[in-house]
Amino acid sequence: MEQKQNFEKVILVGCQTNEDDQQFAYSLEELGSLTETAKGKVIATLSQKRDRIHSATYIGKGKVEELSALQEEIEADLIIFNDELSPSQVRNLAAVVDAKIIDRTQLILDIFATRARSKEGKLQVELAQLQYLLPRLTGQGTQLSRLGGGIGTRGPGETKLESDRRHIRSRINEIKNQLSVIVQHRDRYRERRKKNKAFQIAIVGYTNAGKSTLFNRLTEADSFEENQLFATLDPMTRKLILPSGFTALLTDTVGFIQDLPTTLIAAFRSTLEEVKEADLILHVVDSGSPDYYQHEETVNELLKELENEKIPQLTVYNKRDIKHPDFVPIANTKSILISAFEEQDRNELKSMIENMVLELMSLYHVEVPSTEGKLLSQLKNETILRELFFDEDKQIYVCKGYYLENHHIAGQLHKYKV
Repeated sequence: MEQKQNFEKVILVGCQTNEDDQQFAYSLEELGSLTETAKGKVIATLSQKRDRIHSATYIGKGKVEELSALQEEIEADLIIFNDELSPSQVRNLAAVVDAKIIDRTQLILDIFATRARSKEGKLQVELAQLQYLLPRLTGQGTQLSRLGGGIGTRGPGETKLESDRRHIRSRINEIKNQLSVIVQHRDRYRERRKKNKAFQIAIVGYTNAGKSTLFNRLTEADSFEENQLFATLDPMTRKLILPSGFTALLTDTVGFIQDLPTTLIAAFRSTLEEVKEADLILHVVDSGSPDYYQHEETVNELLKELENEKIPQLTVYNKRDIKHPDFVPIANTKSILISAFEEQDRNELKSMIENMVLELMSLYHVEVPSTEGKLLSQLKNETILRELFFDEDKQIYVCKGYYLENHHIAGQLHKYKV
């Protein structure tokens, strides 16, 4: 007999201020997807149009009463607001509505808490949760103590919620120290990769655009992939072999999202440092999403914030098989439309990546003695070799191709240059 899963019954609440109707609808739709990812079931949605958000209760007084009546009628367990609520707004709402109240930030933090697999990922989530919790401690003791379990309470948030600020502050400092050690390790590892001058490609994109699916099929890795928001949290790096045999390193990164909580941007900055070191960025966009344009813009804005907009970029419009009827690629960007599941599409993408790598390379023409087997093998993997033939009279290999000037192989190429 199949085990029945217990979903929490959820009401979503949104307040439309300056967005247009379509944008607001997509934003609530995304909140619904986030709720499903956190194992909640959306039973009803309540929204209001206002010039600005109500400072005391987020939505107007009449809407709060309507929300309270709706909650009683459908016996909802949880109410999720589509913005970050201030501590006083949560207190005022909790006084009227008899259900657990969380906001968009708490929901995203909760999903991240279930997704973190590495030690660093778990520490980053805990840090973000504690930084979110710290200003919300005062006067919330009774409400927090009866939270029990469920969405918005996972990870460190479910234990010792009445802890004093000093305890939380010391834990925040402890986590920051542990993270700085991990970051130093990663920096050393990155330095080593830099020294070896491996060509680095980072996959970025909106959450659920298909980054991990593409990553797995390009590298034959086993990154976690699922049709859910934030399926990947920890960066993973694998080798990618291009058509010529040239080897690059490909890194899968955490998905971006609109209104990513500021605590998380800070916490995941180190994770996204991988992008900063990239020689090329693959920006994956879900062409099947009705909001694909907004998603693409969100990622580009965040890349700008992280000062990565100068790195060469290739936009990969994914999910060609289910592309939206109104889909049109954004002009003046290098792009390709593919399905990550189609081998032919992936091969086309690899060729396009190789052409972009070639643009960053210089031409070489060398004559290598037949005794230099190691160098010949390096030329196949670490440069793009276009011509190779053996001259029997001279007992040498004549090689032509392209190489990265800052690669350690450059010195050896100069040695045998024609």
